[in-house]
Amino acid sequence: MSHPHPELGPPPPLPEGGLRITPLGGLGEIGRNMTVFEYGGRLLIVDCGVLFPEEEQPGVDLILPDFTSIRDRLDEVDGIVLTHGHEDHIGAVPFLLREKPDIPLIGSKLTLALIEAKLAEHRIRPYSLEVTEGQRERIGPFECEFIAVNHSIPDALAVAVRTPAGLVVHTGDFKMDQLPLDRRITDLRTFARLGEEGIDLLLADSTNAEVPGFVTPERDITPVLRQVFARAERRIIVASFASHVHRIQQVMDTAHEYGRKVALVGRSMVRNMGIARDLGYLHVPGGLVVDVKSLDDLPDEDVVLVCTGSQGEPMAALSRMANRDHQIRIVEGDTVILASSLIPGNETAVYRVINGLTRWGANVVHKGNAKVHVSGHASSGELLYLYNICRPRNVMPVHGEWRHLRANADLAVLTGVPRERAVIAEDGVVVDLVDGVAKISGKVQAGYVYVDGLSVGDVTEASLKDRRILGEEGIVSVFVVVDSTTGKVVGGPHVQARGSGIDDEAFGAVIPKIEEALATAASNAVAEPHQLQQMMRRAIGKWVSDTYRRRPMILPVVVEV
Repeated sequence: MSHPHPELGPPPPLPEGGLRITPLGGLGEIGRNMTVFEYGGRLLIVDCGVLFPEEEQPGVDLILPDFTSIRDRLDEVDGIVLTHGHEDHIGAVPFLLREKPDIPLIGSKLTLALIEAKLAEHRIRPYSLEVTEGQRERIGPFECEFIAVNHSIPDALAVAVRTPAGLVVHTGDFKMDQLPLDRRITDLRTFARLGEEGIDLLLADSTNAEVPGFVTPERDITPVLRQVFARAERRIIVASFASHVHRIQQVMDTAHEYGRKVALVGRSMVRNMGIARDLGYLHVPGGLVVDVKSLDDLPDEDVVLVCTGSQGEPMAALSRMANRDHQIRIVEGDTVILASSLIPGNETAVYRVINGLTRWGANVVHKGNAKVHVSGHASSGELLYLYNICRPRNVMPVHGEWRHLRANADLAVLTGVPRERAVIAEDGVVVDLVDGVAKISGKVQAGYVYVDGLSVGDVTEASLKDRRILGEEGIVSVFVVVDSTTGKVVGGPHVQARGSGIDDEAFGAVIPKIEEALATAASNAVAEPHQLQQMMRRAIGKWVSDTYRRRPMILPVVVEV
């Protein structure tokens, strides 16, 4: 991955009494959040999440943080603190615990329940410590205090980390909804107390740093849902994150109010809502939820489906419905509600799904035309509020793309943080807190690690480049048999193309050029197969480029006899 600090080398040894902070994901991107704290030779990890692939990463299922910089030090990791249960914060935990299964996990009740369910699929039984807001725990040399924060999932926590090097506060993902559905507000009193104590470094969520004002309260969505339900003539299909318990609660309450039954669609949705219900975070009126198989027995006007796919994920239920590749088929008059924000990078996929649903006659309600979702991240007004309460000596924006990190740093400076103390880092850039001053000290490897099926890390950037070429330009294979002694052609050349848009018969025009290149090679006593392959590749590549202005993958094969 490109790096804006080419001058940085590996960090020097950490000065005695200093605290090292190394983000391995989440800075310069939305996802893959992972931060490593080091003090006295011991490590504490905060979050370990995944990033979901974009179109230019074909075939990739997940993208993990790069564990290379800590792989030889896993015995020194005292614990993994999980701030909340979203995939971009917990999704990579199974892959790290595969390497050392006994690293303790620390988190709230719901967060641990979600990750333990995920780990069970990997046949890993973790060591876990359940914590709640207000609790303090010593994890190796790190004294951690957990703080309630409001987010788009229950039980989210910020964490204050105390070491002799100073007090560091990591907000996790948060916002300041003053009237949350679960009445659990961001604990500004504790943030203020920590500010009075003296925060040496504040790591603050940057996702909405460019958005002015304050986030709309979650409860404002309920009247909009009621309007949509009142107008809907047939089925209502709601797409949401499989972890957004508050939104699903609002949908269930509204469905109950309008006399509709609710069916959950998608494995992750069924699993997560089952966990939330069992732990008391989701309150389901009796008889409201029905099995999806029983929907045929209900009239359309009595049905609400809750499914995954609000980000246009190709294999999620909603995308498959839009493509007519799902047991639930969209028909004229259905109402589809996309109850989520657009994660940067997913816009094209989401609008493709919206267009597909609209094509089949659905009325699609989304954030662009109705207030059916509010963000779970603090806007600029809330961040200013946080900085004024905390008065940190140093600030390090986290969780966001570059524009978000920069905007967040600018907000901190507006509240009085010196410009040189607002440290904008990115994945792999090491920041040391020494004598109360945070400075960049070096960089470590922090590239993308791709998961493709059962393979982890085997897919490289070169592999993805090949996949993109195959997908966009196709492949041309050239097969020839040569005499191993003389180098003369005794069979072929045979040319075949797939996905290039060029008819096989058209390659008759290039065969003389290939034969000419091979004859030249033979006259010059060139018989090494690799060299012959290169000559064939150049000959056919130039012809295809000149004739068709295309650059397919060319696969030359030389067989010696």
